[in-house]
Amino acid sequence: MRIAYFDAFSGVSGDMTVGALLALGLSLDRLKAELQQLPVAGYELDAAQVQVNGIGATQFSVHVHDHHDHGHAHHHRPFRTIRALIHDSGLSAAVKTTALAIFTRLAEAEGRVHGIASDDVEFHEVGAVDAIVDVVGTAIGFAALGIEAAYVSPLPLGSGIVHTQHGPLPVPAPATVELLRGLPVRAEDGEGELVTPTGAAIVAALARSSAPPMRITAVGYGAGTRRLADRPNVLRLVLGESIAALGEDELVLIATNIDDANPELFDHVIERLLTGGARDVYLTPVHMKKNRPGIVLNVLCTEIDRERLAAIIFAETTAIGVRYHAVRRQILPRETIQVTTEFGTASVKIARGPDGRENVAPEYEDCRRLANEKRVPLKVVYQAVIAAALRR
Repeated sequence: MRIAYFDAFSGVSGDMTVGALLALGLSLDRLKAELQQLPVAGYELDAAQVQVNGIGATQFSVHVHDHHDHGHAHHHRPFRTIRALIHDSGLSAAVKTTALAIFTRLAEAEGRVHGIASDDVEFHEVGAVDAIVDVVGTAIGFAALGIEAAYVSPLPLGSGIVHTQHGPLPVPAPATVELLRGLPVRAEDGEGELVTPTGAAIVAALARSSAPPMRITAVGYGAGTRRLADRPNVLRLVLGESIAALGEDELVLIATNIDDANPELFDHVIERLLTGGARDVYLTPVHMKKNRPGIVLNVLCTEIDRERLAAIIFAETTAIGVRYHAVRRQILPRETIQVTTEFGTASVKIARGPDGRENVAPEYEDCRRLANEKRVPLKVVYQAVIAAALRR
C-alpha cells in the first residue's frame, strides 16, 4: 500500500502540499491539464525550484489575474457553488471525492465558527481561486501518485495574529482549530501562522496520526512563501510502501436499519458521507418487522469522523438511531496508474495479492468519458484499458 507521510515540522498549507507533490513526481503539465476540467479561469500556475536553508524544494504559486480594487471583497463563493463546480466537472471520480472531502471539512469548520449551516458558508481566503486550485491540485496529486493512505506528524500551532477579511484573528485561526480536532498538535510552537485553514483541511480530510512501518521510496519538499527564523519553511512529504504484504488498520463501522425512506435519497446520502470522509459506504437489503423490506446503511470510517458522519445520517435519512463497532481490515497493496489506449488515456487501479497476482480495475468515469467521446461501447473501452494495463 502506498503511503504519504506529512512531516509538517514547519506546518502545512495548500501551496506547500501541491509543491511537495510536484517534487514527488506529479507533472506540472498534467496538473494544468486536469485543472482545466474546472470552470475556473483567470489564473496562471508556476512551480519554481528554490533553496530553503540549503534544502532543495518546489515552490508552487497561483497567480490570479486580479483587476479588482483591493479594498473590495471578491472571490466569495458559497460552499454549494464550489461543491457543484467540482461535482459537475470532468475530473475523475477519485479526484472529485478527495477534493469534495477537503472542501466539506472547510465548510463544516467555518460553519461551526460562524454559527451557520455549511451550505451557507461563503469562502473568502479558502474560496478564492488559489485555494480551489490548491485543494483540487492536492486531489489530483494523490490520484496521480497512487497514494492510498496518508499520515501526519504533530502540527505546530504557531502564535500571533493573522489578518483576514473578518478582521484580525488569533493564530491558529478559529477554523483551523476546528479542523485540527482529533489530530496531534504542538501548542505555542513557532511564530506566525504555520497551519493555514486550507492546509488543516487537507490533513483533516486525508491524514491520520501514528504512521505504520513503511519503506521510504521518495521524499519531496514543498516551500512556503515566508522565511522563518527558527526552521526551514518547507513541508516534507515522504512517500513509501507499507512493509506488511497486507496492510492493516482499525476503523469504525456505523450501521442503521431504514425501512421508511425514499430510495431515491440514498444516492445523495452516500455522496455526502463519502465527501464527508467515509472510507466506504454500502447498502444491504434486509427484511424487517412485519416482513417490511428495508436496507442497512453501512458506513466505514475512522473514529475521529464517527460523530460527524453519524450527524449526516441523522440529518439526511429517517434513521432515529445508529450502532457502531470497531473493525479491523486488511488491505492489498495497490497503486493507480495511467494507461494509453487507442481511445485515449484512463486511470487504472492495480492491486497485488500475496501471491503476486494482480487485480486490474479501470476507472469507470474515465472509461465512460472515452466511450462517449469516441462513440464506442463502454465494454470495448474497458477491454482496451485492461489490455493496456496488463501489457505495461
